[in-house]
Amino acid sequence: MFLNASEAAWEESSGAASLLSLDQPEDSIPSDIPPLSVWGVALCISGTLIAAENAIVVTTILATPSLRAPVFLLLASLGMADLLAGVALILHFLFLFCLQPSHWSELLTSGLLVTSLTASLCSLMGVALDRYLSLSHALTYGSSQSRRRAAILLLLVWLGAGAIGAGPAMGWNCLNEPASCSVAQPLTRTYLSLLCGGFLLIVAITLQLYAGICRVARRHAHAIATQRHFKPAHQSYASKHSSGRGFSRLILVLSVFVGCWMPFSIWGLLGDASSPPLYTYATLVPAAGSSLLNPLLYSLRNKDIRKVLLQACCPHRCTHNMHTHNPVDV
Repeated sequence: MFLNASEAAWEESSGAASLLSLDQPEDSIPSDIPPLSVWGVALCISGTLIAAENAIVVTTILATPSLRAPVFLLLASLGMADLLAGVALILHFLFLFCLQPSHWSELLTSGLLVTSLTASLCSLMGVALDRYLSLSHALTYGSSQSRRRAAILLLLVWLGAGAIGAGPAMGWNCLNEPASCSVAQPLTRTYLSLLCGGFLLIVAITLQLYAGICRVARRHAHAIATQRHFKPAHQSYASKHSSGRGFSRLILVLSVFVGCWMPFSIWGLLGDASSPPLYTYATLVPAAGSSLLNPLLYSLRNKDIRKVLLQACCPHRCTHNMHTHNPVDV
């Protein structure tokens, strides 16, 4: 999903191509491997940070038997998807600046990025669904049957994401037809348009789930206040503070999610191969930042995961036992 064909022009315009060749003869640099640029260094560093951060989250969840609630399975899936995105960025850097670039390397990195994007979006929607079900079915949700259903659903999500990501390698690419290329080569414009359209659909479903969460929470608050012969406006300070904090957290998470992926999705629908590459890079940066921010906004904000990490880093200080999972904390 990177503009390999236009990176030479990008490097020339930024002056990066001339920095490496000041003190070296022209024949000392392979003609097929572009010189290292600031964009390439940023690509490698961001990919390494994304992979390391999400590897810690995934390892923490999978290595802790007490973190087996459906929401933790969803967070592990989200971390795995973002980890895959970081690995794809690192591979793209290696193929572009260290090894011989080829068509199969473009298809490999593009397929990994599409797979990670699809799995990440579905996992984010799954987190919203988990919050809705934990409120609307609070008595039965979280049982072993719910965990099995969540595991089967995530398995289907990853199978579907893998099938979608295999599209470019199976022939749905523009390597032989440059006129059909999108803003993210080697993906065709039709392929990228369907991908971006699916993202917008997931955003709409996620917004609907969050709206349902607000309705269920308001209904529960009204029922509790009625049973206690109080009006909803006279709730206790702790309850109001907890609800307000949870709602603010949902708004923050959803705003970051939409803000990171909306620019590239709109640009993917409107742009084509002749569009300026600068706009594509400008919209890809927030998208890559989503994989970096997701662990901070989802996993590391959960008190159970933080407690496990604290116990691993400072085992002598952490003497408290693990608490039962509370879906509102996620």
